[in-house]
Amino acid sequence: RQGYVDLIVNDGVKDTFLKRATVLRTMRRVFDEAGYTEVETPTLQSIAGGASARPFITHFNALDQDMYMRIATELYLKRLIVGGFEGVYEIGKNFRNEGMDRTHNPEFTCMELYVQYKDYNWMMSFTENLLETICTEVNGKPECMIDGNLVSFKAPYRRLPILEAIKEETGYDLEGKSEEEIREIANKLGIETDETMGKGKLIDEIFGETCEGKFIQPTFITDYPVEMSPLTKKHRSKPGLTERFELMVNGKELANAYSELNDPIDQEERFIEQMRLADKGDDKAMIIDQDFLRALQYGMPPTSGIGIGIDRLVMLMTGKTYIQEVLFFPQ
Repeated sequence: RQGYVDLIVNDGVKDTFLKRATVLRTMRRVFDEAGYTEVETPTLQSIAGGASARPFITHFNALDQDMYMRIATELYLKRLIVGGFEGVYEIGKNFRNEGMDRTHNPEFTCMELYVQYKDYNWMMSFTENLLETICTEVNGKPECMIDGNLVSFKAPYRRLPILEAIKEETGYDLEGKSEEEIREIANKLGIETDETMGKGKLIDEIFGETCEGKFIQPTFITDYPVEMSPLTKKHRSKPGLTERFELMVNGKELANAYSELNDPIDQEERFIEQMRLADKGDDKAMIIDQDFLRALQYGMPPTSGIGIGIDRLVMLMTGKTYIQEVLFFPQ
């Protein structure tokens, strides 16, 4: 709780934060050399969009208006792609009014990057090279010890579709199953469900409970169902799925990325579906952002985007098990 005392009396604490600075410096260097522009977008937003999360609410006195602390930078960064930037990134704080545990903090640092005329396949290759570079810069080699496991960030990483991962682990094939059938399977697997959970949330719970913790080496989990991915382009060859991946390392999600949805009609339908989930009681469902839809109507080129949790990345690169250990002043 007293970060300054911790720095004075405990060996190695300062070193962790010097390594944190190296992680950020290296990341910026890779992006800058690729020709992408670092930008800043609003922290106070009238609509909390770009992720499924419960926001912090505050009040803007000058406008006499309730505002949200941002839960993601996504929708503003995509507006800049609409505006003609080739590639933009932002490293900044996000706020999610949710639980705290050893890998979650309600105030956390996230990097989001968007690049026009790319897709999620390109982004997988770019990401594994980025992480190999960062790990080598921090540790002198592309591997590190985490929770007693030797984790290698050397590219390439395994790529595994989420429904295949679930089938591999549980024996159940969820492809083409209805919401009710999936709920039944979740119950058989001993996973608690309730009526507010749609198909996407159920698949997410099944994956989280049965698979996520098993991926120690970096693994791209790909091709998420459309219900789980309201901002993601539909898969070019697999109906009902999207072009999305999450990168799992040491049993936790480190990155989330898509081929971005750039069809305003499809996007509006996805937002409406999110509102239906909100009406059912899902307090993390997205709100319709009319201005973002208008931006897409002006025209967004095919784009790929990614978000990487910086605090979790620093934990991995320094072998720390608690997120509090990589924050100067944790709550």
